[in-house]
Amino acid sequence: MVYVKSWEDFEIAAENMYMANPCQCRFTMKYTHNRGAVQLKLTDNAKCVQYKTEVLSELRRIEKFSGNLIQMMASKE
Repeated sequence: MVYVKSWEDFEIAAENMYMANPCQCRFTMKYTHNRGAVQLKLTDNAKCVQYKTEVLSELRRIEKFSGNLIQMMASKE
């Protein structure tokens, strides 16, 4: 599995994947304390998009993205 290099590319690819097949998508977030790294993964069993960062300033972006994704998952549209 390959990691996406930039946050913008991950965000666009993940939202497009979710909008294409919302019933099959799964989102996971993993924090590794020893390295201070956050790994994000969105998959629909056919494709997988991953992003990894050790930069703490990107946590706000991750928090905003996961909130938007959860809001899309909870809405009925």
